[in-house]
Amino acid sequence: MSSATFETQRAALADVVSIPVTPFAEDGSVDQDTHRALLRRLLDGGIRTLTPNGNTGEFYALSPQERQLVTEITLDEVGDRGVILVGVGHDVPTAVASARHARERGAAMVMVHQPVHPYVSQGGWVDYHRAIAEAVPELGVVPYIRNAQLSGARLAELADSCPNVIGVKYAVPDAAKFAAFSRDAGLDRFVWVAGLAEPYAPSYFSAGATGFTSGLVNVAPAVSLNMIEALRSGDYPAAMKVWEQIRRFEELRAANGSANNVTVVKEALASLGLCRREVRPPSKPLPESDRAEVAAIAAGWSI
Repeated sequence: MSSATFETQRAALADVVSIPVTPFAEDGSVDQDTHRALLRRLLDGGIRTLTPNGNTGEFYALSPQERQLVTEITLDEVGDRGVILVGVGHDVPTAVASARHARERGAAMVMVHQPVHPYVSQGGWVDYHRAIAEAVPELGVVPYIRNAQLSGARLAELADSCPNVIGVKYAVPDAAKFAAFSRDAGLDRFVWVAGLAEPYAPSYFSAGATGFTSGLVNVAPAVSLNMIEALRSGDYPAAMKVWEQIRRFEELRAANGSANNVTVVKEALASLGLCRREVRPPSKPLPESDRAEVAAIAAGWSI
């Protein structure tokens, strides 16, 4: 399968790659109607790339059945209005089954979550991703890299045997390491997505990224689109104006080892009346004392 087959997928990665939240109903189940409404809001706001079962979607807190449901709702609601990148992970058979389910339902790509295992060897990382990529050769495959030890040469090795590995969500918080890793792997060979969202997008774009992930986009699609438009035109001062606008929100999400990463996004949505604030353990809703600040930020964006 030639890389030309994946032109649509590659273009979709060079964009705002949204990570939708998974809203929960009062009984704790996935709130399907609210989920659809939030997806429509993203699409109506101009977002075209969506990642169901990403970390902002509380991937690790969903049951296998819920992950399938989230995939199906997203594909059904988006239809031909966007390109879907389904998050998959856990053990190899589970990840392969999820990838095949995504393919059967019409997804164009899968994002492979960083393996959650205390002992990850570089060769084992290649083997893990190869097993998933070979199971769905028709889909674009995007490794989610959070491992600072992984070398760019290993990614190149993976893509040598799996030409459907077309992009990378790079989430090591080190712009110099990203610049080196992407060049060691092949800067033009992959689409490089800044996997740490808007706060890191300007520095990663300066080193070769052409897309960035976003959880903030759930709250304010226009803000994320303003940033990517500035970055695409090389207007870093304009991009940094947006950066200043989102700085406090993202600092709240990143505090205490990103303890409230999803919590702050859902709190902002709740303040706008768009979904319930509930998150699942090991996340926790914001204490009352912090809610007003998040609401004020979200209100300022919606003007």
